[in-house]
Amino acid sequence: MPFRQSRSALTVCPMTGEVSPATGPAEIQAQSELRASHTDRDRVVELLRVAAGDGRLTAEELDERLEKALTARTYRELAVLTTDLPAVGGATGSVLLPEAKDLVRIDCGAGSARRDGQWVVPHRMEVRATAGSVKLDLTGAVIASPTLQLDVDVNSGTLTLITKPGILVDTDDVAVRSGSVKVKTHHAADVPTILRVQVSGKVASGSFIARPPRRTFLQWLLRRYQ
Repeated sequence: MPFRQSRSALTVCPMTGEVSPATGPAEIQAQSELRASHTDRDRVVELLRVAAGDGRLTAEELDERLEKALTARTYRELAVLTTDLPAVGGATGSVLLPEAKDLVRIDCGAGSARRDGQWVVPHRMEVRATAGSVKLDLTGAVIASPTLQLDVDVNSGTLTLITKPGILVDTDDVAVRSGSVKVKTHHAADVPTILRVQVSGKVASGSFIARPPRRTFLQWLLRRYQ
């Protein structure tokens, strides 16, 4: 499941406003694995061609994505081809998956909460970490909106945001008391912005950090000897 909690956190890290009983995580996963039709593939192909004509995709990127679109079997395989493209004529890649929620709340006490994998990023999140830890991994998330409003309330807990090139994090509106706020940027240059995370709220004696994924030992070794 995309959202995992430790056993001790099951009663102290509720997540509200995310899914209704009719569209829970199991239903979202089931819908994304449904077989796509010829019409679904044609819609994505047209979106890719328009994006290339607007200069959003290079010729090489267009050829690669067209090949994947024409051989895609499920909605999930089609959706990942257009998550970094804006709406064109009312069509977006996100229509192949459940729409993003307007608001998601995470209230974490002494346990831990995690969001990773192909989870759908909502328009707004309210995250409270009292003494526990919350991790939001955006590297594989489905980004259906260009902005995420993230309202944080971190006391003695920790909130970690895992980012990737194209994701910008703005913490200018965060009030810091005895805690810490850090944003580590990516080295990749000339990458178009696909998501802007606007962070507000307060960090008391805990910590908020936005960073890229940690490198494996092999990645570190290769980079060192380049």
